[in-house]
Amino acid sequence: MPLSISSSPRPPRFGLVVFDWDGTLYDSTGIIVRCIQAAVRDVGGTVPDDRSAAYVIGMSLGQALAHAAPDVPVERYPQLNERYRQHYRKHHDDLSLFDGVLPLLEALKQRGHLLAVATGKSRRGLDEALESVELRGVFDASRTADETAGKPDPLMLNELAADLGVPHAGILMIGDTTHDLLMARNAGCASVGVSYGAHTPEAFGALGPLHIAHSVADLSAWLAVNG
Repeated sequence: MPLSISSSPRPPRFGLVVFDWDGTLYDSTGIIVRCIQAAVRDVGGTVPDDRSAAYVIGMSLGQALAHAAPDVPVERYPQLNERYRQHYRKHHDDLSLFDGVLPLLEALKQRGHLLAVATGKSRRGLDEALESVELRGVFDASRTADETAGKPDPLMLNELAADLGVPHAGILMIGDTTHDLLMARNAGCASVGVSYGAHTPEAFGALGPLHIAHSVADLSAWLAVNG
């Protein structure tokens, strides 16, 4: 019988567990890729392939679109951003948490972990997502790319550490991209990668994650023993 997170009486190894959003908690990678491609097509740029579009997930929106569409002139970035948002809004109701995420978060809370989100989404986008999946009150803090530095700059994690009073050694960052893991390394925090999101995990090893989880169930099981 699998060990549940809440079955262990020991105090948490990591007082604060920080999650990326898209591709880690939220099953949105495929739709984001298609929305990036459609936005670039709308403004006349060279449409990135799936791998190139997926690579920028986790960056701030402006940074991501600039990387995905290098031949689009800077003066057209506002139009590119707006076209992306319009395409994404059409799919808002098609998105959901990965199976098993809610029980995972509930178990972590029961065991005494603080929970936070560090995401490349905008504040408005994250708040809308939190409302749509009824997660208000689950997370103790969050940071979005439009209110602080984007990944892999460590500022998101540094600010969360300061806000919640947790030393960097007590923080675990969980994400699906090299941007997430590099941010954790830059901040001096531990990390876990998940392989079911935007980036293939072959590049994760060089960034020193404690584990690479291949499903939410795998992540839950690892945290039960090591979190």
